[in-house]
Amino acid sequence: MNILFRRIDPSADVARRSAVARFLHHAGLALEPDCETIIVAEAQGAIVGCGAIAGEVLKCIAVAPGLHGQGLSLRLLTELVTLAFEKGRSELFLFTKPENIALFSGAGFWPLAEAGERAVLMENSRERLGRYCRQLTLYRQPGKKIGAIVMNANPFTLGHQWLIKQAVEQCDWLHLFVVKEDASFFRYQDRWALIQQGITGIPRVTLHPGSRYLISRATFPGYFLKDKGVVDDCHSQIDLKLFRQYLAPSLGITHRFVGSEPLCPLTRAYNQRMKAVLSSPTLSGPAIEVVELERIGQDGAAISASRVRKLYSQRDWPAIAALVPSSTLAFLMRLAAQVGETA
Repeated sequence: MNILFRRIDPSADVARRSAVARFLHHAGLALEPDCETIIVAEAQGAIVGCGAIAGEVLKCIAVAPGLHGQGLSLRLLTELVTLAFEKGRSELFLFTKPENIALFSGAGFWPLAEAGERAVLMENSRERLGRYCRQLTLYRQPGKKIGAIVMNANPFTLGHQWLIKQAVEQCDWLHLFVVKEDASFFRYQDRWALIQQGITGIPRVTLHPGSRYLISRATFPGYFLKDKGVVDDCHSQIDLKLFRQYLAPSLGITHRFVGSEPLCPLTRAYNQRMKAVLSSPTLSGPAIEVVELERIGQDGAAISASRVRKLYSQRDWPAIAALVPSSTLAFLMRLAAQVGETA
């Protein structure tokens, strides 16, 4: 059978994107909204296979039932890897169904974590995750109660600062991870700097850069689509299992702290899933207790980064000043001035 491979931009080719979505639906999959480029395999004008790339992640790989076992999946994977290399991306992840682990293991991918029978995350290295965990062990601290917070801080607020202070009071040491993806309103390097400034003077805290293994587009792409109402439970399970089984043991983490979520039902659901996965007796790795701390409020409403972003769009500096540290306020005012000059 003569098979032709085509590259599709899903944002530009609406008709073909819809055809791929229908093909994936019949395969029990969905065309995820973060896919940048789709590779379609066609035979006599009909779609017989497809796969997509999103950042460093290969996903949405499916083959027509009549062509299973004929090597088309591996040909699609080769096309996707070639595309990734052309884009300068060599450290790759792959989302697929657990039933395909053996197939893709033969192509140089190794499984990291599974979400039941629905999904598995694989990567094209047997050692990369292990190296990262060994690096984390260099920052291990003594103590019986070692806490962790994973924070986006988009931007850093008095609520974030309060959460950190409360967690430190309850721990021998606190490890603070910053979500590294540049998929938020504020850039990673700015968010990192604001957190660093905001925790000045708070003892027993180690600030860690984020990684691909912790709330990233690889482990939890739905996190960055919350504004669109998308949080995939498969991805959240995989993200949390990686944290529990690999990252937390490297640092001896016993507790993970989160703020309560009165505003966003998706984040609230993620917090509940976190409690279930991190405490589950059926998983390997020590159980981790999730501590949910009540958010502080101002003028009868919880302090939130989304509230600050809305006020920033209005340039309401007096209202923002009541919600953020002085370092964050100064940054936002500088940024607004720069944007004004550019405009």
